[in-house]
Amino acid sequence: MNPIVPSLRLIHDIENSEIDYMSDRMIAIQNRPNNPEGIEIQHFGNAVCFYSRTMPWPTFNTVKGLTSADIEYIEPIVDFYRSRDRKVQFEIIPSLVDQNFLRQLADVGLYQSGFHCSLYTKPRLPIVEVPDGVVIREVQEEQFDMYATIHCRGTGLSDDGIPYVAQNNKVLYHRLGWKFFIAYVNEVPAAASVMYMKNHLASLTFAATLPEYRNLGLHSRMLRTRLVEANRNDCRLAIGQCAFLSQSHRNMERIGMNLGYVRTSWTEA
Repeated sequence: MNPIVPSLRLIHDIENSEIDYMSDRMIAIQNRPNNPEGIEIQHFGNAVCFYSRTMPWPTFNTVKGLTSADIEYIEPIVDFYRSRDRKVQFEIIPSLVDQNFLRQLADVGLYQSGFHCSLYTKPRLPIVEVPDGVVIREVQEEQFDMYATIHCRGTGLSDDGIPYVAQNNKVLYHRLGWKFFIAYVNEVPAAASVMYMKNHLASLTFAATLPEYRNLGLHSRMLRTRLVEANRNDCRLAIGQCAFLSQSHRNMERIGMNLGYVRTSWTEA
């Protein structure tokens, strides 16, 4: 297999895959009756701005797709979020913005607040080794309460959020490109993962394992399961996101994923 050489096309592929899955997720939630989460998606030049009235976390209130050509939109974007009483987060991709753009972010009161990794690989058919007692199955429509329980408890969210997570993911079930998986240990639900496929790009959008089932290799096995699924669906690239040097980062590297870039987050002070 020929290696993928880093290039601007690769950078755009990675970022577009993230924009596509986030856009489809937010549109699906927005289309729930009466838009209960108060979702808005606004475009400024190349930038895509995501906002949720009820979900204050940065994931749902962030700006993607920025380039140096969008410098004139920095203040209008900040005003868009300020008018909704929300602190903005800009996701900055290396090589797509210049010093003038970064200086303007600082001038309007933003600071560099974090880093996040995007990794990639060519989907392939690796051996999906699963020990005795471990089975990975696709989530069925009636199982989203189960999925949401793993999602919340695996990420440290309160059980109060389970009904909301269930509803906001169940709306994706019949949408083209989405697949959900649960790993069972001796028939007990232990881990969950999600992927989204569009334009022959596969985004490994989420994974979580219940605390009592960690260190069993479930995350790595679910990564491999999704790579197999991406290969079956003729995806030319699989992309995942994680915190730098996190366990997820190490697992992705172990199964052959390569670092595409480390993006920075800029947040209103």
